[in-house]
Amino acid sequence: MELFSQLAIGLIFSSLIGLLAHRRRSLSGSGVVGAVIVGTAIFGFGGWAWGLTLITFFVTSSLLSHYKALIKEKLAEKFDKGHQRDLGQVLANGGAGAIIAGIYAIQPNPLLLAAFAGAMATVNADTWATELGVLAKKPPRLITTGREVEVGTSGAVSLLGMLASMGGSLVIGVALAGFLALESTFVGGRYIVPLLPLVGAALVGGLTGSLFDSLLGATVQAIYHCPNCHKDTEKTLHTCGTSTHLVRGRQWLNNDVVNLISSLLGASVAVACWYIGLSPN
Repeated sequence: MELFSQLAIGLIFSSLIGLLAHRRRSLSGSGVVGAVIVGTAIFGFGGWAWGLTLITFFVTSSLLSHYKALIKEKLAEKFDKGHQRDLGQVLANGGAGAIIAGIYAIQPNPLLLAAFAGAMATVNADTWATELGVLAKKPPRLITTGREVEVGTSGAVSLLGMLASMGGSLVIGVALAGFLALESTFVGGRYIVPLLPLVGAALVGGLTGSLFDSLLGATVQAIYHCPNCHKDTEKTLHTCGTSTHLVRGRQWLNNDVVNLISSLLGASVAVACWYIGLSPN
């Protein structure tokens, strides 16, 4: 009965937030569907702390996507999708967290808290790094070779982007730890866990997952070339309306798939950190 109630509350909350985000043009119509699926699963299976952490990711990433949006518009030709998230983006960013929450409902192990922290920290770190890193004054460098590349190039990193990535990871770790403390105090959480190691696990897992995202972007992610504009892009149809052709990477490995894989790695690293060092046990 408790699980049914949590799922119902999760459905109501995620629906309201999804519709509000749609009105603010942060989500497309299909993105609302994705938000309802992911939000219901994470809130219903994980509980208040998990759901509020998801909201923290969504709110902060949405605000940053609109930050200096006019400056970022010129980079739209490179990125596969814009700041209005669709179903694929929502599932890629929240899918790992939803799966972990489902497992947690069956077997509520503290390690799964670290996994959730790592997964959400990764997608938040990647979003922050992208949204703020593109505003760096100096050109970014390719993570594999270190050579300077154009802003918005897949696999490019910058000092500002790295700092933003660390900040995004830390925010998720602190948010989850804080919400767990509040849940234990006012609602009655299932586990009382050491919260500081959880923050550390989120920080390391998120940063590692974000860097892995950049590595995949520089090596195996699908990158296309527009013969009309003579520019590389993640799009199969360039903003000029010209069909592009694959120049490197795997066609199925688009940005959404890269985000999902990276979040799973971030979750694994966070669990490892918790298990081998960051947890006093």
